[in-house]
Amino acid sequence: MKLTRRITLAAFAGVLALGTAMPAYAADLIAIITPSHDNPFFKAEAVGAEAKAKELGYEALVLVHDDDANKQSELIDTAIGRGAKAIILDNAGADATVAAVQKAKDAGIPSFLIDREINATGIAVAQIVSNNYQGAQLGAQEFVKLMGEKGNFVELVGKESDTNAGIRSKGYHDVIDDYPDLKMVAQQSANWSQTEAYSKMESILQANPDIKGVISGNDTMAMGAYAALAAANRKDVIVVGFDGSNDVRDSITSGGIKATVLQPAFAQAQMAVEQANDFIKNKKSPEKEKQLMDCVLVNGENAAKLETFALKN
Repeated sequence: MKLTRRITLAAFAGVLALGTAMPAYAADLIAIITPSHDNPFFKAEAVGAEAKAKELGYEALVLVHDDDANKQSELIDTAIGRGAKAIILDNAGADATVAAVQKAKDAGIPSFLIDREINATGIAVAQIVSNNYQGAQLGAQEFVKLMGEKGNFVELVGKESDTNAGIRSKGYHDVIDDYPDLKMVAQQSANWSQTEAYSKMESILQANPDIKGVISGNDTMAMGAYAALAAANRKDVIVVGFDGSNDVRDSITSGGIKATVLQPAFAQAQMAVEQANDFIKNKKSPEKEKQLMDCVLVNGENAAKLETFALKN
């Protein structure tokens, strides 16, 4: 009897020991997948989402797809394999991402998209994006004013596979094209890249030395364009960006870039995690899948209040 009891107790202790070794996998996990954190906008998304996930009691798995749709698909597989309860995703292409989000849905994992939409509905639980058209119109109105409604200008466009690039460009032109004395002499994609924008701006400036302004699809390209203009001793050229980064804030306050448009990356990512939490715990979906957050103009008057893609009081 004593031997039997000792064996039973030993077995029970072994089960307890095994149980204490396993909770890391069993913990509720939210996967956060964005483009490269080299861009401060995407880093702010990841930081905001991770902070909110941990605040709500989740483990956070932060991954980067580098705007590579194949890598994104592999990371979705990783999230599925790890048993993620939800995926927060700033995607790698409006068309290329549809299959990846569907794959997650088929595995029972809801996706909450931020910043960029996909070209499908009913697959992701939410698509929370900045009102890029409204924001672009704000930026264009400021650009027109800074340009004095006339002069030659250049537009730097984002990655063609990103729907935001086209929406912002349309928002810009729906304002600027109403002013016949504003003439676009060059329009090129710099793929959201600062390095590429620098190189493109150098070439454009050589071909069009009389330009008066540059309007950019994001702040990273605006920074690259301004650096090229400064290197050519052309700080007189007006540059306007889009995103609301700290780098552009610093440039504005020091008299460099003239304006940008703030899209609330940090708040957007946190909203996605809150909606994911509601879905996980209460099976509650947001009222609308597609949700727009308005943008805010940032210029010399309020740039000092800008910090990590949010305006402080």
